[in-house]
Amino acid sequence: MSETTSPTTPSVRQFNELKLKDALLSSLNDAKFTEMTQVQAYSLPKILRGEDVVVQAETGSGKTVAFALGLLSKLDTESFAPQALVLCPTRELAEQVAEAIRKLAKVMGNVKVLTLCGGAPSKVQAASLEHGAHVLVGTPGRVLDHLQAERLQLAQLQTLVLDEADRMLEMGFQDELAGIIDKTPSNRQTLLFSATYPQGIRQLTKQVCNDAEIIKVAATHTQISIQQRFYELGDDTPAQAVRTLLLDLRPGNCMVFCNTKVETQNIADALKSKGFSILTLHGDMEQKDRDQTMVQFANGSGRVLVATDVAARGLDIAELDLVINVGMAHDIATHTHRIGRTGRAGAEGLAVTLIGAKDDFKMRLLEDTLSAPIKLLELPPLNTAVAPLTAEFVTLQLNGGKKHKLRPGDIVGALTRDKRLSVDDIGKIKVQAQWAYVAVKSTKVNHALALINNDKIKAKRFRAWAL
Repeated sequence: MSETTSPTTPSVRQFNELKLKDALLSSLNDAKFTEMTQVQAYSLPKILRGEDVVVQAETGSGKTVAFALGLLSKLDTESFAPQALVLCPTRELAEQVAEAIRKLAKVMGNVKVLTLCGGAPSKVQAASLEHGAHVLVGTPGRVLDHLQAERLQLAQLQTLVLDEADRMLEMGFQDELAGIIDKTPSNRQTLLFSATYPQGIRQLTKQVCNDAEIIKVAATHTQISIQQRFYELGDDTPAQAVRTLLLDLRPGNCMVFCNTKVETQNIADALKSKGFSILTLHGDMEQKDRDQTMVQFANGSGRVLVATDVAARGLDIAELDLVINVGMAHDIATHTHRIGRTGRAGAEGLAVTLIGAKDDFKMRLLEDTLSAPIKLLELPPLNTAVAPLTAEFVTLQLNGGKKHKLRPGDIVGALTRDKRLSVDDIGKIKVQAQWAYVAVKSTKVNHALALINNDKIKAKRFRAWAL
């Protein structure tokens, strides 16, 4: 098994230099993707040749586009047997990956991408499987459930993708992965992506890959795009310190990472009591509540998301101004994943870490990986004269989605029919299988609800409510 660490010059840099279908090149052009990222430039030529590939690269490196292009390039759209399976550690990441594949496949014709994750009824997924699917994206536990119940067959599988494989091992999915792999053809192509490369990943690579090249892409993302600052917590409580920083830095949006669910809730409650627009995400929440929280944060209906590391990966936020770590993360890899949520796609980001008395040892371990010593800063004074961070939008949820032939344009038309709401009053729209979400300016929420609840969209009645 050969290993390459960021070759000096990739053989190609532009997508149009690759042997891709015209439809995929068209989708890339629509998305304004022209020059490949390092991960894409090093891995895609090998992926398109059908080789097994193992890639170690940081969060936000463009890996999803790399494996999506690979599996779509050899898809037979006439056959509805599953030809590609992407395994992800969380439902959130699986939904994000599935959406990215759908966008790239939109001009290829009738490409069906199906998600198989916990938190959704198995019966609904089983019914969809009966009608077939080209690409499956799911979490290991639910995919194995369908395989063991013989609702899913993988005899025609061509491509197996293990996305964020290190996270799947951390979450204890070893047995599920083994069970799934045992049900796949031995001549499949295997693509494994991992942010870190511990011993467990080395062993997994030997088990699932056939003479794979291991590509390690140098971590330039955090060093170039993200500025890190470290503040001494001192006598301030974590909630006070976070409030001070938010009022001082005034980011458009921010994620606050905590090490425990209790601390997450305490800080969220404290900030909310001071008038901040706060959302919370942790493992004790029901899946539907987690889904709603992530939609709200992505569309600007919440300014600050206070979360445990369940949200460190897989959160689809194109631009994030600030990350605040309350204390050092459990390990350096987790710290890297946390701060990797900001400074994405070439944008500059700021990551702040609050250092308490128990954090010194972990801070020194992190310092060994940085180019300069860590300088502990004093927190700025609390400025209560400025207003707390509030959101401009509120999210409305509709009890209809793609299954009901509902499209974003239909929702915009319904909201602007009497011209009291303009397009500027409407934010991001996300239409899922059973539900749709639309962000509306907070000053227009009541009228927007009346427009949807008291009239029809495409001759159908839908119900809407504010989250």
